[in-house]
Amino acid sequence: MFTSGVLSRLIAPIDACPWGTVAGRHARHVAPRRPLYTPEERVRRDATRWTLVQGVLAPLQFAVFLVSLGLVLNCLATGDGYAVATASVVLKTVVLYVIMVTGAIWEKVVFGRYLFARAFFWEDVFSMLVLALHTAYLGAVFGGVGDAEGQMLLALAAYAAYVVNATQFVLKLRAARLDERGVREERAAALGFSK
Repeated sequence: MFTSGVLSRLIAPIDACPWGTVAGRHARHVAPRRPLYTPEERVRRDATRWTLVQGVLAPLQFAVFLVSLGLVLNCLATGDGYAVATASVVLKTVVLYVIMVTGAIWEKVVFGRYLFARAFFWEDVFSMLVLALHTAYLGAVFGGVGDAEGQMLLALAAYAAYVVNATQFVLKLRAARLDERGVREERAAALGFSK
């Protein structure tokens, strides 16, 4: 039936039962996941200074986001602090633009294209939404469109998209670390070392 097939596909990735065939499910072969980086891409990633730049800018952007989020929520709750909240969102947007430009350069160095490389395709797609919402906020503020509350709500929408996008990148970083661990374990096994 259609719904049971869809449900099975949704549950399969999180099914941790080691006795699937005993529980009435068929054993299935799962194709190995493609590593995030090829060996050549990993070398380029480790050799470029843009990796360090991204490593510094990402937590900086997150810190600016947290402060700005507090200011925006305070402005919405009290009606006070509009100028400071606006300045913080503008600063967050500038930092976002910087990390996007340097990230595109990093992607070009590592993968050979400025955006939408295979490994970061969906993160880049969602980044475009984040950029669009932040840019719309700047347009609203500098164009005098909407009232303070509307502008702050637009900032919150941009921030919600940013949180989703940041989560995508954190999960991708985690996947890269797991890939690295797998590569180290394979090398150790090939050399006859095991845990």
